[in-house]
Amino acid sequence: MNSTAVPFAASGGGLLDGVVDWVVGLMETLGGPGAGLAIALENLFPPIPSEVILPLAGFTASQGDLNLVEAIVWTTIGSVVGALALYGIGAALGRERFRALAAKVPLVKISDIDKTEEWFAKHGTKAVFFGRMIPIFRSFISIPAGIERMSVPVFLGLTTLGSLIWNTIFVMAGYLLGESWHLVEEYMGYVSKAVVVAVLVAVVWFIVARVRDMRRSGAAEER
Repeated sequence: MNSTAVPFAASGGGLLDGVVDWVVGLMETLGGPGAGLAIALENLFPPIPSEVILPLAGFTASQGDLNLVEAIVWTTIGSVVGALALYGIGAALGRERFRALAAKVPLVKISDIDKTEEWFAKHGTKAVFFGRMIPIFRSFISIPAGIERMSVPVFLGLTTLGSLIWNTIFVMAGYLLGESWHLVEEYMGYVSKAVVVAVLVAVVWFIVARVRDMRRSGAAEER
């Protein structure tokens, strides 16, 4: 890779600078496999944003330092490898151990776990596929798939397809935007924040509803 991509490593700030410098170094040293390694690690450490790595790989391809198809293929391989590692963690944890741990969480009932498992049994394939295209969830969705021991070939197929779509969109965005590739991360930052807010709202709603139900149950028993 020539040095044309390096100046853009200073276009962000703080964490973004460090991530861009690190990814640039990997791609300079390893080429396409370096981009794949970065994405594999992103799956294991979500604070490393794919919204930075993928457009940067696309920008690098636009400069002729990396083949576009190679960038998409290697980043998709990296996504699948990272997802498999998380699937393995879920499988190692196991259903019974997960249920025992979840049952110890305050306000969580066994019935909640049963309903979650029932939901995943019905919608797990869609969750794995579409989850690969949702910030934050795209990494963690592999863990419940492992816990519930989803068929490995099915998991691999859904993960590969979902990752291919997500990676292609962002690599192409970086390729087409060229030197403005970092705009992708800026706009996706709003989407990620919206997802976090939605999760927090759901958690607060669950806590409030559960506490209210406990109070009602307590009042009914006193009568």
